[in-house]
Amino acid sequence: MDFSHLIRFFSNSKSVLRGRAVHGKLITSGFHPDVYTNNHLISMYCKFDRINDACQMFDQMPDRNLISWTTLICSYSRLGLAEAALGSFRLMVADGLQPNHYTYTSAVSACAGIGAEKTGKEIHGRIFRLEQDLNNFVSNSLVNFYGKCGLLRSAQVVFDAILEPNQVAWTSLVSCSCQCGENLEGLRIFSESQKAGVKPNEFSCATILGACAALETLALGMQVHSHAVKYGIRMDQFVITGLINFYARCGELDLALQAFREVEKPHLTAWSAFIGGCVQLGNGGEAIDLFCKLHSSGFKPSERTFSSVLGAFADAMEIKAGKQLHSLIIKLGFISFTFVGNAVLDFYSKSDLHEESLKTFKDMDSRDVVTWNSMIAGQINSGRYKEGVKFLQCMLVEGFEPNLYTYSSILSICGDLPAIEWGKQSHCCILKPGFHSNVVVGSALIDMYAKCGRLADARRIFDNLPSKNLVSWNTMLVGYAQHGFGIEALDIYNMMQINGMKPNDITFIGVLSACGHVGLLEEGLHHYDSMTKDYGINPRMDHLACMVSIFARKGQTRGAYDFIRSFPMEPDKVVWRCLLSSCKTHRDMQLGKYAAEKILSIDPDDTSAHIMLSNIYAESKMWKETAQIRKLMKEKALKKDPGYTWMELKNKIYLFSASNNAPFEGNGVCEVVIGLTGQLFDAGYVPDGFSSLHYEQ
Repeated sequence: MDFSHLIRFFSNSKSVLRGRAVHGKLITSGFHPDVYTNNHLISMYCKFDRINDACQMFDQMPDRNLISWTTLICSYSRLGLAEAALGSFRLMVADGLQPNHYTYTSAVSACAGIGAEKTGKEIHGRIFRLEQDLNNFVSNSLVNFYGKCGLLRSAQVVFDAILEPNQVAWTSLVSCSCQCGENLEGLRIFSESQKAGVKPNEFSCATILGACAALETLALGMQVHSHAVKYGIRMDQFVITGLINFYARCGELDLALQAFREVEKPHLTAWSAFIGGCVQLGNGGEAIDLFCKLHSSGFKPSERTFSSVLGAFADAMEIKAGKQLHSLIIKLGFISFTFVGNAVLDFYSKSDLHEESLKTFKDMDSRDVVTWNSMIAGQINSGRYKEGVKFLQCMLVEGFEPNLYTYSSILSICGDLPAIEWGKQSHCCILKPGFHSNVVVGSALIDMYAKCGRLADARRIFDNLPSKNLVSWNTMLVGYAQHGFGIEALDIYNMMQINGMKPNDITFIGVLSACGHVGLLEEGLHHYDSMTKDYGINPRMDHLACMVSIFARKGQTRGAYDFIRSFPMEPDKVVWRCLLSSCKTHRDMQLGKYAAEKILSIDPDDTSAHIMLSNIYAESKMWKETAQIRKLMKEKALKKDPGYTWMELKNKIYLFSASNNAPFEGNGVCEVVIGLTGQLFDAGYVPDGFSSLHYEQ
């Protein structure tokens, strides 16, 4: 009986039971198989993914040859058992056998899978010493290995040594560049491959679409889409998912929906990408609806789906539903995935549920740098800077290296306090690994220096950023506007338009604020109209408040009031406070009284509105009304929050308040303040009587 022929036949037919039956017949027949028959048995079990049976068969073999070892190593590598593959490779070499191209390819792929840089370099060195030439399989695996280890220069050297790179080699180099964040380099290599006459495949198209998504280059990505259609590339799950992700990242949700509908039955990855796109663009409600449709259509959500949709529940403040989703994640066993745990942690942090986020953090079986970043960012966003710093210290003690987003959070602390010396020290730490050229960290540096009043430093970093996104432009623009540099802010806006960067609602808050600082009422009205007509952005309360401030700075309190009345939504108290402040400055008592009453109708316990209304009554000599306001404040026990300021000295923050006049650690700061106050009065300073009434704290 030809057992080898039967084993090969049942291996190809994927019939596990019949294959095992042949193996059993071979054992009971008393036939002693040679090394070739045993190799066929190992290959059969490997094709069935029964790696334990294959390993047991291998261990029982009296004789092994190169095929025996290579079959086992290839199977280990294919199944993701990289450590076992490399262990077998070492044993094979120790037995004195010379690996072939298939062995090298599997071993190098195993190194790429776990980022074993040292071992991979050793294998490459052995290939270089002992092999006369390399075939495309080995070369492609080396390009992939160096790329996944972040060694793009080495990957390029190996690629350049290939005489005629094939489609796989080009795709590997493009993919590695994009995976390492070098998206522009990936696009350049893809362009070169097209010039070399290499036809793109679904993998290269999906990779390039990812690069276009990261760079938010809509026009180029649409060309890639057209390219895929032109070459007849089948719209498999990778391409469809890439298209959905690309269009969503570029803010074109309608085109993402069109791509989603191009396939009759979208893959789960396409659902997850579309849900993630909706969350990213702030359409949390639509993302939740999509998730419900996915769940009701019989699809079982994956860990990626859950990690995407949790952001929607956080944005929509659907706390109860988010907690139910957390329970479902635990029930399905997905909580063991670290990135799912990170998403749950992020949900609780964004919902300002400190206790729940802390419990989730403590319950996680494993943590990565993203876990720590989520916890740190959650503390900072809730104003718990001290706790955020403590988590940062614990992260460093645990041996985690800060990444781009960690430094972004650190810089956020430095900017919000502000603490310029800490910020400068953090900047030095960022320079060492070269993170300063990254657009995320670069934008955080601009924000930190701008908030600390170092606009020249912020502008220098802005000008030196190799690539800028909308956040970078907005940060610089708003930084100028907040410090009263209206002309410079408007120059940044003009540069944005020249560079083809589409503004968003945040951009126009900065633009309108800048117009207010330099008193450009007509230009402010022009930009307000442009926001709605040219860019389709619906005005928010922040934009209305900016417009009220522009009118106010020109002394046109009645014009500000008329603008408020023309606004389609009911103004909030921030808008009325802007009008009230303007009325106070320009002595419009009647309208100021109306604005203060509007604030109190929205928030009856607004302390500052009570005080300003009392001052208005006092200025108008309406003493009875003034006394009533004072009495009401006493009955409600309303007290104005004391003003705070702080200074940074020798890496320490010193806090001062209007209710605390004690000197700090012998520095005599308060004595200096008293002296400066005396000099103000000697120079002829006269306090504003309109706001001179004070209340005991």
